[in-house]
Amino acid sequence: MTERFDSRAILGEQGRLAAHIPGFRSREPQLLMSDAVGAAIREKRILMVEAGTGTGKTYAYLAPALLSGEKVIVSTGTRNLQDQLYHRDLPTILAGLGVSVQTALLKGRANYLCPYRLNVHLEDGRFASKQTVHELQRVAEWAHTTKSGDIAELSDLPEDASVWPLVTSTADNCLGQECPMIEECPLARARKKASEADLVVVNHHLFFADVAIKEEGFGELLPEATAIIFDEAHQLPEVASMFFGESISSRQLLELAQDSVGEMLMSAGEMRSILDASTQLENRVADMRLVFGDESRKGIWTEVSSLEKMPDAIKEVRLAMAHLSACLNAASARSKGLESTHRRAEDLLLQFEKLTGDTPENQVHWFETFKKGFVLQWTPLDVAKPFRDMVAGRKSSWIFTSATLAVHEDFKHFSSQLGLSDLDSMQLPSPFAYEKQALFYVPRGLPDTSDPRYTQAVLEASLPVLQASRGRAFVLFTSHRALKEAAEWYRGRLEYPLFVQGTMAKAELLKRFREHGNGVLLGTGSFWEGVDVRGEALSCVIIDKLPFASPGDPVVSARIDAYKARGRNAFMSYQLPGAIIAMKQGSGRLIRDETDTGVLMVCDPRLVGRPYGQLFLQSLPPMRRTRALDEVREFFALIDSMSESPE
Repeated sequence: MTERFDSRAILGEQGRLAAHIPGFRSREPQLLMSDAVGAAIREKRILMVEAGTGTGKTYAYLAPALLSGEKVIVSTGTRNLQDQLYHRDLPTILAGLGVSVQTALLKGRANYLCPYRLNVHLEDGRFASKQTVHELQRVAEWAHTTKSGDIAELSDLPEDASVWPLVTSTADNCLGQECPMIEECPLARARKKASEADLVVVNHHLFFADVAIKEEGFGELLPEATAIIFDEAHQLPEVASMFFGESISSRQLLELAQDSVGEMLMSAGEMRSILDASTQLENRVADMRLVFGDESRKGIWTEVSSLEKMPDAIKEVRLAMAHLSACLNAASARSKGLESTHRRAEDLLLQFEKLTGDTPENQVHWFETFKKGFVLQWTPLDVAKPFRDMVAGRKSSWIFTSATLAVHEDFKHFSSQLGLSDLDSMQLPSPFAYEKQALFYVPRGLPDTSDPRYTQAVLEASLPVLQASRGRAFVLFTSHRALKEAAEWYRGRLEYPLFVQGTMAKAELLKRFREHGNGVLLGTGSFWEGVDVRGEALSCVIIDKLPFASPGDPVVSARIDAYKARGRNAFMSYQLPGAIIAMKQGSGRLIRDETDTGVLMVCDPRLVGRPYGQLFLQSLPPMRRTRALDEVREFFALIDSMSESPE
C-alpha cells in the first residue's frame, strides 16, 4: 500500500460501499479502525484493536486489505466464521469496491474429502457399525457431485460421525504428491488456488499447523503474505499452545492399524503378518487405555506413568508398533500406500517414545482419557517466545482484532501472552445503546459456587426468567457436568423447545433454534463465542458461573505454579484476566444488532460479593443493572408490547 488509505472514501456516508450496499450505514468507530489497519499494513506495524460488537470490524479490515496491493492472510477463529467471511462478506465488499482481487478459502485437510481413503475403505469392508456403513455410502454418493470436496456440504452428517476419519486425511496418512488420485484431490486444488490468490481466508488452527510444518522443514501450506490479520484474535494464545507443543493419541495408533489393513487389501492381497500385527497393536492400545482407569479425565503424566502396570503397557504398545512397522517395511515395495504407511508407523513410534518419556523443560506433560481412548500431550507453559520469534521472522504487518482483547482498557494481558511489544493499540466502543437495549440481572440468594446444590439453585432461579422471556434464550454453562444436569432438570419443566449441545451438529442446532423462535439452547464453551443469533429468537442469555479456567486442568495448574514460582500473583495476572475476556465473549451473544433487546442474567454471587467482581462489571457493556426479578419481568413485558404494537 503506497498511498494512505482513506476510510471515508470507502466506508463514509458518501463512500463507495454506501452507494452499492443497501442499508449500509457509516460508523465512526469503523472509520477509525479502518484507517489504523491501513496505516499498519502500509508501515508493516503490529496493531491490536478491540472493536465492540456492531463496530463493523470485518469491513474495517477487509477494505484496506483488499486495496493494499499486498498478499494478505485473514485468519478467523472457526470454520463457520471462515465460511461467513468468504461466502458472504468478501463478495459483498468486493462488489462495492469495484476491484478485482483474487481470493481463496483454505481449510485444514480434515475438512476435505480424500478420494483415495474413501476408495480404500470402500474396499476394506471392516466397520464398527452399520451406521458407519450407511455414512460411508452417503459420502460415496456425495463424492460424485461435489465440486469443492468440503465436507461441510454434508450437513446431514454430525461433526463427530465415525465416517469422517475414514474419508479424510491427516498429516500422518496423506500420500502427498505420490497419491495415485492426486489429480482428483480437493485439498490439492484448494491449496493451489490459495497459492495464487491475493487474499486467503484461513482459520487459526490451519495457520499454526502451517507454522509447525515449516519449523520441521517441510513445505508451507499458506502462501507467503505481507499482511496477516487475525480476527477473533483472543483465541490465539490457546490455539498456539496446541501447535507449539506435541501430542499423540490412541486414535492415531488405531487408525494406523486400520489403514495398514486397508492398504494391504488394496495392494498386496491378504498378508497374514500385517493383519496379525495390526490386530496386536489394537489390542495393546486397548490394554494401555485400561491402565489409566475407567473415568474420563485430565491429569499430569506423572500421575499415571508411575502406576504399577503402566511401564509394561507402554512397552507392549511400543513392541507392537515396531512389529507392525517391520511387517509394513517388508511389503512397502508393493505400493506407494504401503510405503507411506510404513513411514507413518516409524514416525508414530518415535512420537510415542517421546511422549511416554521424560518431560522437556517449560512443557506441561499431561494426558486426557475418554471412554475408549487417550491423548498424551506436551503443552508449553507459555507461547510468548515462539510467537514473538514467528512475528519477528516475517516482514509483515500483523493485525489482531476481536471484541474482547482488553481487560478494562488494558491490552497488557493479551500482548504479554504473545510476547509482543512495540505495537499500536486502540479500543473502540460498541455503537449499540446498551442502556436502552439490555438489562443486566444478578439474582439474589444463590449459595456459594462450591455448594453441591449450586447448579440446582441456578436452574431454579432461571426458570421464572425463561418464562418471562418466553424461551428465546441461551443458557451457558462453564462445565459439561452442569450442562448435563440442566438438560435433565429442564425437561418436563419448560414449555419451550429444548436444544442441547452435543445432540446434533452445532450448525444444525443453531438453525433449528432460530427456526423455532422460542427455544432454549443449553451450551458450554463453543457457544460462548463465534455464535451470531440476531433478532427476537435470542432475547435472553443466562450464565451459570464466572468462567474461570478450572485449576484442576493440568495445563492451568502448571501455569498457576509457574506464575507463583516467578513471585507473581497467578490469580490477578492469569486467572482473572482470562475469565474476564471469556465473560465478555459470553455476554456478547445477547446484543448483535442495533434493534436487538434482551436480558443478561449472570448467576454467580461472586460478581457482587468479591472485590474482583467490580473488574468484571467494568469490562462489560454499560447495561442497566438490577437484582430484582420483577424488573426483569417488566423489561420483557415492555419490549414484547413494543414489538407487538403496530407501526
